[in-house]
Amino acid sequence: MEKWISDNGNGTYTNPILYLDYSDPDAVRVGNDFYMTASSFCNTPGLPVLHSRDLVNWELIGYALENIPYAGYDKPRHGCGVWAPAIRYFYGEFYIFFPMPDEGIFYVKAKDPAGEWSDPVCVYEGAGWIDPCPFIDDDGKCYMVNAFAKSRIGFKSRLQIVPMSEDFNKITGDPVMIFDGEANNNHTIEGPKLYKNNGWYYIFAPAGGVKQGWQTVLRSRNIYGPYEYRRVMEQKDTDVNGPHQGAWIRIGEGEDWFIHFQDIYAAGRIVHLQPMRWEDDWPVIGEAGPNETCGKPVEQYAKPAIAGTEEQGAPFCPDSSDEFDSSKLSLQWQWNADHSPEWIECVPEKSMIRLRSVPAEASISDQPNLLLQKWPLPEYTVNTCLYLKDMKTGDEAGIVNMAERYGALGILKTKDGFLLRTVSGEQRFEKEKAYARDTVRDIHLFAAGIEKVKKIWFSINVTRVISIENNNDGDYSFPIPREDVTFSYSLDGDSYEEVLDFESRAGRWVGAKCGIYVRNVSGKEGGYGCFDYFRFE
Repeated sequence: MEKWISDNGNGTYTNPILYLDYSDPDAVRVGNDFYMTASSFCNTPGLPVLHSRDLVNWELIGYALENIPYAGYDKPRHGCGVWAPAIRYFYGEFYIFFPMPDEGIFYVKAKDPAGEWSDPVCVYEGAGWIDPCPFIDDDGKCYMVNAFAKSRIGFKSRLQIVPMSEDFNKITGDPVMIFDGEANNNHTIEGPKLYKNNGWYYIFAPAGGVKQGWQTVLRSRNIYGPYEYRRVMEQKDTDVNGPHQGAWIRIGEGEDWFIHFQDIYAAGRIVHLQPMRWEDDWPVIGEAGPNETCGKPVEQYAKPAIAGTEEQGAPFCPDSSDEFDSSKLSLQWQWNADHSPEWIECVPEKSMIRLRSVPAEASISDQPNLLLQKWPLPEYTVNTCLYLKDMKTGDEAGIVNMAERYGALGILKTKDGFLLRTVSGEQRFEKEKAYARDTVRDIHLFAAGIEKVKKIWFSINVTRVISIENNNDGDYSFPIPREDVTFSYSLDGDSYEEVLDFESRAGRWVGAKCGIYVRNVSGKEGGYGCFDYFRFE
């Protein structure tokens, strides 16, 4: 299986709708189309934009942020950068509000979500404000709701409403703290999304923590409160731990849906779709009986009843495998930091890309030009083929798995021949800064063997084992996946030898990613690594 397909082709779907690390998803309906965005942290391009006609089949159509326009992001700042965004449609334009926990709150906008987006506009400068969501009331007044990052501001579990100018360019009054989750067993409440329905203001916000939390909804007749609250979805007896933040989508009168993520450890935060209904002006999300006010996630369900989607063709999801036969880089790829167009040359006539060798950092986890993409399946094997002819002395090129626990397998060109090299390590964090030290192991290859074939194949294999643990109270259990990552190489593309394996671990708020890289360990100007394909199976 090359891709995770959620659409069963018979009018039903199976969760997750995206087995991809689209953390903190938010979505909006515009006419007959749905658009989604998600966190991107320090990876670029950032703020992915996805499109769907039925809320089940999604296509990645672009990014809203080419690079992060702040000093320091030319190198990876793991766990920093672009956090949970909100996408809305105002005044005939798409807006994406996003936080950078160390820098402030920003928005970008575009008339065409698949086209060019504006430069970021800063609406709040400072650390600690996160998860912003803009809102326009019936009288045209504008507001923003947001949460707080304790690591930057000293507290969390609170939500505030901020009055905004009509163009959203500035704050026009004092923020009002409208909810304190520590006072009512909604600790770590965050990711708020503000809506209005039937005269009520609603704030959808997860609480309880990412992995073992639940969905809370607040409501009030006044935007500044007081707000009452209710738990509307939790794990219960399902395998979907901590159903976390997302978006309410209305597709028609009486049909509502909720998109949210589930944290599955190393593979990151995958996306689910839940049915939603209303009882006494309260939402109930997921599967729930007639008298239940709190639902649970569904595993399989009837697709949203949206006219015209029957003709959209076979089920699909964002691309993963890449033959490198396009004149530009495919959208599933992101770099490990702010990127330069000089790092890559597409050669579609040869179905190949050439990655320029960049001076090596002290740790491969801090290498900005790692070309990465999200894990697309619970288990998979991915293969790539590297041509050696354009490499210079000191160049190292190969395949990589990037996360808090990371590894790479590459070929190093030396003045005496070639060395097969494994690199592995684990990040540690102090005051939100990542530190890592690589363990390097070199295996000599006979130069004549490499020169004869002129290329080498690399492979990553991910296998999964599930263990079951109970929650702190012992009233329900939840699965914990463990993924083992094995690196192999081949000199003929057929027979592979394993040389490195370890248990993977998610990155700082980010799922593990796999990809390719070229760097020069001597610090000199290097050559190129030419990659023929990147195929999942």
